[in-house]
Amino acid sequence: MILYHGTNASFEAIDLSCSRPNKDFGRGFYLSADKEQALEMAKVKVEQFESGTPTVMAYEFDETQMAQLKVLHFDAYSEDWARFILLNRNNASAEPAHDYDIVIGPIANDRVGVQLWRYETQTIDLATLVRNLQYMKGVTIQYYFGTERAIKLLKRL
Repeated sequence: MILYHGTNASFEAIDLSCSRPNKDFGRGFYLSADKEQALEMAKVKVEQFESGTPTVMAYEFDETQMAQLKVLHFDAYSEDWARFILLNRNNASAEPAHDYDIVIGPIANDRVGVQLWRYETQTIDLATLVRNLQYMKGVTIQYYFGTERAIKLLKRL
């Protein structure tokens, strides 16, 4: 499987210490199977950091190697997915909120973020949150690699 990482500058080695906190699945290296989605993320990074050039890096990932790792997979928006996203986005600790090597599941983009905020402010309940998310179009799946064991399975192309 080929996965893509969108960034504002190319780099040689993946350094997990450079990842930021409060991301969907925690601090880690995020990829997409959708090259266009990775390019859009690269453009966002250029805007966010006000520097660089949109850059998409490709990696080969042998999915058969996942059996040796701890993997969590969300097929779609669900209550468990929402709880997991909120756990990670609200993790104030430097320590990870979970011990998964790889997490695969829907991206919580800006439109999803609004729904999460509505849930956190108790404007809607969890069931309504999930129902609202299920009607959104254009769900993109993201791949999180959060440990060195997982990173070693990625081969830069």
